[in-house]
Amino acid sequence: MSPSVLLRIQKLREVINRHRYLYHVLDKQELSDAALDSLKRELTELEAAHPELITPDSPTQRVAGEPLDKFAKVTHTVPQWSFNDAFTEEDIRAFDERIKKGVGSTRYSYLCELKIDGFKIVLTYKKGKLITAATRGNGTVGEDVTANIRTIESVPLILEKPEDVIVEGEVWLSKKEFKRINRERAKAGEELYANPRNVAAGTIRQLDPRIVAKRKLDTFIYDIAQWEAGELKTQEEELKLLQTLGFKVNTHFAHSVDIDAVISFYKKWMNRARREPYGIDGIVVKVNERAHQKTLGYTGKAPRFAIAYKFPAQQATTIVEDIILQVGRTGVVTPVAVLKPVLVDGSTVSRATLHNEDEIERLDVRVGDTVILQKAGDIIPDIVSVLTELRTGKEKKFKFPSSIPECGKIERLPGEAAYRCVERNSGVALRRKLHHFASKHAFDIEGLGPKIIDLLMDHGLVSRFPDIFTLKEGDIVDLPKFGELSAKNLITAINERRKVSLPRFLIALSIPQVGEETAEDIAEEFGTLSYIQNVSEEELRAVVGVGEVVAHEIYIWFRDAHNGALVRDILKEVHIEAQAKKRQLGPLSGKMFVFTGTLATITRDKAKALVRDHGAEVSESVSRKTSYVVTGDNPGSKHTQAQELGVAILSEEQFLKLVKK
Repeated sequence: MSPSVLLRIQKLREVINRHRYLYHVLDKQELSDAALDSLKRELTELEAAHPELITPDSPTQRVAGEPLDKFAKVTHTVPQWSFNDAFTEEDIRAFDERIKKGVGSTRYSYLCELKIDGFKIVLTYKKGKLITAATRGNGTVGEDVTANIRTIESVPLILEKPEDVIVEGEVWLSKKEFKRINRERAKAGEELYANPRNVAAGTIRQLDPRIVAKRKLDTFIYDIAQWEAGELKTQEEELKLLQTLGFKVNTHFAHSVDIDAVISFYKKWMNRARREPYGIDGIVVKVNERAHQKTLGYTGKAPRFAIAYKFPAQQATTIVEDIILQVGRTGVVTPVAVLKPVLVDGSTVSRATLHNEDEIERLDVRVGDTVILQKAGDIIPDIVSVLTELRTGKEKKFKFPSSIPECGKIERLPGEAAYRCVERNSGVALRRKLHHFASKHAFDIEGLGPKIIDLLMDHGLVSRFPDIFTLKEGDIVDLPKFGELSAKNLITAINERRKVSLPRFLIALSIPQVGEETAEDIAEEFGTLSYIQNVSEEELRAVVGVGEVVAHEIYIWFRDAHNGALVRDILKEVHIEAQAKKRQLGPLSGKMFVFTGTLATITRDKAKALVRDHGAEVSESVSRKTSYVVTGDNPGSKHTQAQELGVAILSEEQFLKLVKK
């Protein structure tokens, strides 16, 4: 190998990296895409001819490798904090008062940065070279996603200076790229993604880097978690240093001399945010002076010197084109507003539940009304209010009928808000019950989803719960969508579920008012199905978490002759596993937990199990009896209710620390 080849390779790397920096960091393009691609091709060819000269930090190494079996765990050198939230001007002014008190001086200022709606990553560099890229995880342990992050052009593989540094930032997907991906999925008949953030998060956690490479992810780096090469005086200096090192930094930050300037910046960007090519869900406000940051320090989960000032929940207006009724698995009839499709929070919404007759009356919503639709932290869209001033006089009030085709006669029982089918096992209700019986939280039969259940019902093979367990391969092999292998797999999956826990069995029966928590409470209290079948209504009411209405529903359900025969027939096919002993007293005995939002490092089911293991209870609703509300990503109305009631709010990190997981 001649020295000229080595020199050429070195020069090509320098030029390519330089133009990456100009384009992604400084937003300058001095070389056309075609010319830059030509240089990359030359470098690739030279390295292919001299593979011994390939280095991990070469621009050619932004390639997708082979799929991983799983992500390795990474213990963070520096704890990964989250921010406390402010939602109102009162909240942000209260934050300012805490800062004033904490620093003991009025001589402080703020740096305002845009809060990018993306996915947090932590990048570690040694001597200027990228060593690891990790997810935030639980703040202490994340996942190694280095192979995926290397495919992102805006992430430098080698820094402008040979520094040892750990930085934090946000991976995001542009609105344009999001639309392109969804267009491709629509053409392929695949389900559309909800919003760019979900795509970014899901992409980074792909085990196959080749999928990541196909999506044009981008980054903004906003914080230096660890750097020992010098001393920075302000947060603003930190952002400028990041740029100097070669990172892409969002340049829409502003030095604000007081809280009024912060509020002004917030209001400006609340109106401008939608015009940017990336998602923005608020601003991050940090005390600018590093000395004050050190003085203020951290709480258990968040820095005292910073706060996320969130934008209001996104809303949109649309028209109620119709109000229809849907029958649930327990026979509850729910009114649903059919809407003129409208884009809300990154997804198109065409329906919204109206819950019950009382809610329709409270809103005074009518067919033809223009309504305000909101999709805040909760996934389910809600009609917030009706714009009555836009009424023309042609709007029609909705009145519950006495019967519907799906189940016949319906009625509203005394003391209840909902209407129910008089015959609860009719039509649609029966289908929904069978769907639920095989679902994840009940028998969890793999491959037996709603479409397959419907197929089996349409061919007369299934009409009751026990029928599922009497199916044979020969019954289904000739059905549409089935062959020998798929028929065998389904029967195997069914047979694997002939043993079931008592709580799951109770959930599967679709007893009105009995969800996961109630089933757990009842099972732990009484231990066996036979006991539950014969327990008194008074005993049921005495169970923590079971009120008068729920106790009555359980009591009358098990005394119905039809239900009794159904249970006996199911038990001919399945075995209920021995129930664990009633929950023992633990460190959290007497406490009540409610969960809201998406948890990052643990499933909702596992989190609930941890609560129960510690002697506490879980509820689905917030009340004055609630001890803690645990919030994940995009918390919903339960978070607001907790604030209003003064209930303690825990982040995921605080919760895990509490249960010492």
